[in-house]
Amino acid sequence: MNLNFGKIEISKYHSSSQIARVKTESWVANNMYCPRCGNLHINHFENNRPVADFYCPNCKNEFELKSKTGSLDKKINDGAYTTMIERITSNQNPDFFFMNYSKETQCVKDFILIPKHFFVPDIIEKRKPLAETARRAGWIGCNILISKIPEQGRVHIIQNGKINDMQSVLQKVNKGKLLEVGDLKSRGWLMDILNCINNIPTEIFSLTTMYAFTDYLSSKHPQNNNVQAKIRQQLQLLRDLGFIEFLGKGQYQKLQ
Repeated sequence: MNLNFGKIEISKYHSSSQIARVKTESWVANNMYCPRCGNLHINHFENNRPVADFYCPNCKNEFELKSKTGSLDKKINDGAYTTMIERITSNQNPDFFFMNYSKETQCVKDFILIPKHFFVPDIIEKRKPLAETARRAGWIGCNILISKIPEQGRVHIIQNGKINDMQSVLQKVNKGKLLEVGDLKSRGWLMDILNCINNIPTEIFSLTTMYAFTDYLSSKHPQNNNVQAKIRQQLQLLRDLGFIEFLGKGQYQKLQ
């Protein structure tokens, strides 16, 4: 894997966004393997495909690429808000690649995979409508709030200019498959509980510590009248899936 974009023919492109798209998509096509099955190459779809940019010829999984020159820590711009929400709620999303690159060095700095089953409406932020003077007046875009995605769903393929081992990437992706939930409400609960656990600074935590998130979870799930019972249910699920271990007497331990 070469972190440099290399020499790419861009003479027929004029806008900076077109040039950036060609460079970043060419890099993925030339360098990226399938993080789902380990196939050494993924293929580029034809241009202007509405859902995805790449697919794996082996496992047929699809990927969409989003790139920016700034940090990937918080958010990244995406397309129309209603379109994204419809994709998430219909389970038609591809997996997402997020790229951070340097314009100065023309190198990839960070490259992250987020599998589709980690997407819930809560991580999609509605932007303000475009002004009446804009060419697409009233159009509403969105941001993907990467910071709201649990750490278990952020698979770092390249991190701070360092290429992570392919086998460790595949291992984390396969582990994350255990968290795949089709029902959107159940998925939302699971993502919220994971984020709560991840925000606890210690490896060992208690049920009492989890109950401290009751008000926060109640505000996110106002239709649920027994949040603490739901917390216990989700902890049991994560224990069964091997993400936490029950130590007894209301104590749990995070598992790598």
